[in-house]
Amino acid sequence: MPRLCRDCFYTFETGIRCPSCGRPRTLSHPELFDLSIAHMDCDAFFASVEKRDNPELRDKPVIIGGGHRGVVSTACYIARIKGVRSAMPMFKALQLCPEAVVVKPRMAAYSEASKAIRQMMDELTPKVEPLSLDEAFLDLSGTTTLHGAPPAVMLARLVKSMQTELGLTGSIGLSHNKFLAKIASDLDKPRGFSVIGQSETETFLANKPVKLIWGVGKVSQAALAKSGIETFADLRRWDKDDLIQRFGALGDRLWYLARGQDARRVSDRDSVKSISKETTFNVDTQEMSTLDKHIWRLSEQVSDRAKSEAQAGRVVTLKLKRSNHSSITRRLTLPQATNMADQIYRTARGLLDKAIVEGPFRLIGVGISTLEDADKTEAHADLLDPNASKRADAEKARDEIRRKFGKDAIIKGRAL
Repeated sequence: MPRLCRDCFYTFETGIRCPSCGRPRTLSHPELFDLSIAHMDCDAFFASVEKRDNPELRDKPVIIGGGHRGVVSTACYIARIKGVRSAMPMFKALQLCPEAVVVKPRMAAYSEASKAIRQMMDELTPKVEPLSLDEAFLDLSGTTTLHGAPPAVMLARLVKSMQTELGLTGSIGLSHNKFLAKIASDLDKPRGFSVIGQSETETFLANKPVKLIWGVGKVSQAALAKSGIETFADLRRWDKDDLIQRFGALGDRLWYLARGQDARRVSDRDSVKSISKETTFNVDTQEMSTLDKHIWRLSEQVSDRAKSEAQAGRVVTLKLKRSNHSSITRRLTLPQATNMADQIYRTARGLLDKAIVEGPFRLIGVGISTLEDADKTEAHADLLDPNASKRADAEKARDEIRRKFGKDAIIKGRAL
């Protein structure tokens, strides 16, 4: 059976310890050198960056978060052993782990580390699909000749380089599709490397809970449980048409995933499905004038990013969150895609007008989705708003001034 040393990358077939370096960190699987779809997930990323940059924290439980709202962003594995989890209220986390060191997030440091990791992944393959700062899918199909080694070897080298060059660790999941690669990366953390082969897929999944499926949260789990579906084996007993009739589009997806089938490709273009910005207030507010200014500022930020990426969105979304963490989401589909700040703002403001009675709010966010290539989006006159074209022309003129003289060269009054 093929075996790989994760420390010196020597490949061999017999024995447990590496015959080259003598170390026990080896990996074996019948399909080890035949699989090419991977998911890389950094280990407790934010906390790991903090421990790397401050060695005094290395052996201590570290929680990233705090602030006025007091919610855990990330916890290191020492704190996780005590039961601390992401999104947990800080007071509860400190009850479970009173000796923990609480560190405020440093997003600039995390972003810099993420870019360095992304550069390493880009050197392996052009097909990298980031999911967040600390995880991504990679498709290394056809790269064996280029690198002179199969994908499994290159992935082992990737996480070794992350550790030696960046002081950060990650876990790898390797399989024949994205769904299974993501599951595999969670099987052995931290510093793990797990493989799910094609021949073992259905056997591996049979007794696993359906909560492993993306999008199956507590509500979906309860609905499935009412129909006697708790494991993948339970799902497989259902006819495809019956699943669709019972659960709609989700049923069709469940039928394929129950058998470990996932046709989605790894693509960096597919990774950006929406563009959004949000902000959290120190004090809950229902003051319309305050919220209005934030909507404009967020709309500008969304617009600026969309324009920089030549994207336009057909759906505008307003996100609101109350002090009890319950969320309100409102969406409106536009006649045509847009990346204009004025139109994003006016649409989001209209959605807020209808939702304001449900405040006060602790968070507000604005976003666009159903993205299209902005260059292929034609401009049409708005017969219901004859001044829309004038505002669009003014915004384009403002953009041109900012391109020539800087972002702060011209600012709209409501942004102050």
